[in-house]
Amino acid sequence: MKKNQLLNSELSYLVATLGHTDEVTVCDAGLPVPETTSRIDLALTHGVPGFIETARTLLAEMQIEGVVLATEFREISPDLHAELLGLLEIEEQKTGKTIRRTYISHEAFKTRTGESRAVVRTGECTPYANVIFQAGVVF
Repeated sequence: MKKNQLLNSELSYLVATLGHTDEVTVCDAGLPVPETTSRIDLALTHGVPGFIETARTLLAEMQIEGVVLATEFREISPDLHAELLGLLEIEEQKTGKTIRRTYISHEAFKTRTGESRAVVRTGECTPYANVIFQAGVVF
């Protein structure tokens, strides 16, 4: 059995095959997923799994150098947005690397998900709880 935190085989494979600057979207239950983008659907019911626990688990396995967020996330769901920023700060402290934060409109965000290697759908029902992780390198 795998020893590290991430047990989902699709997510584990995705992280293992990422290259520098590849993108992975983690989204709430309502974000539309482009037909051309791989979907890893974790949603079981409202709130399960949650956005933060999914992001935290991915961050434990994935080196990132940037995130893309919708401006609306910061405005409409400030508490969950702040919690995500807290996770990013912890990640910066662990790695000693700065994580770039880019904000775009929600409409632009939805279009941008088409560039992701995969969209990971959670059961989160908080509006605009979405992030695009941009893969970094560990060296």
